[in-house]
Amino acid sequence: MSKEYVIGIDLGGTKISGALSDVDGNVLSQYTISTNAFEGEEVVLKRIISVIEKVLSDGEKVPEDIKTIGIGSPGPLDAQKGIIITTPNLPFKNFKLVDPIKEKFKIPTYLDNDANVGAIGEFVFGAGQGTKNMIYITVSTGVGGGAILNGQIYRGNTCNALEMGHMTVEKDGPQCNCGNYGCVEALASGTAIGRIAKEAILRGEDTILKSYENVTSYEVFQAAKQGDAVASRILDTSLNYLGICVANMITIFDPEMVIIGGGVSKGGDIVFDKVKEVVNTRCFKAMAESCRIVPAGLGTDAGVMGAVALAVIESK
Repeated sequence: MSKEYVIGIDLGGTKISGALSDVDGNVLSQYTISTNAFEGEEVVLKRIISVIEKVLSDGEKVPEDIKTIGIGSPGPLDAQKGIIITTPNLPFKNFKLVDPIKEKFKIPTYLDNDANVGAIGEFVFGAGQGTKNMIYITVSTGVGGGAILNGQIYRGNTCNALEMGHMTVEKDGPQCNCGNYGCVEALASGTAIGRIAKEAILRGEDTILKSYENVTSYEVFQAAKQGDAVASRILDTSLNYLGICVANMITIFDPEMVIIGGGVSKGGDIVFDKVKEVVNTRCFKAMAESCRIVPAGLGTDAGVMGAVALAVIESK
């Protein structure tokens, strides 16, 4: 029987999502469970295996029907060796994740950084279909992304390329969780927008943000849409830094398209109008005009469909 199916696994700090799909991205079965990272690496591995078994069972397939398995995980990791080196929200340390899965199911299995997987997903199934050169940026709790260059994912020397959230855009800016100062992530992520808003409230600034029980980037966007001057100023500043990040990516890679996903992208026109304004100011005119800046297409299934896409491209 010809193998026409793949499995994608999205491994996160809180949940593991799996999908059994055909090579065209049509999902036959999908399943999500808690990661239970606190129980240790062997338990998490067993839970990944259980998700694979569940989607196989629900999709009425057996391992022999599956061409490849793709796994997206936070990094740093070694994609070539299938090893998760270390990551803050998972218990792995220099853990060989791929080998035991490959040995159990006898299916070729591939691991990649979740940001790369997001880029692959948008390239194969999302907004980037039909492009040859595209940049994917996800802006939520943090900022990350990946690049498709000449139709191939660009991983870099250590398989961790395009950690664009840790690009310095303000040399005297706030300290980032990575230890550096003035990173995009510390200035333009959803977390950063919420933090800056809380600082404004503590300073006693006149804003409707004070009426919210908890302030995140979501509330800042809502307040800005209601005409709140403080919220609008915060977004203008943070999205200017995001625009600088996008402009730098366009200047370096000259892509056909930049795709922006993650929670902050749901701010809509406020986000995209500002980013485009900054790009038009900072990039060469020809490069800016030839690059489309668009929202991500895969939505809440971006992680698992990216993993499916990884499996698809590795199966060819």
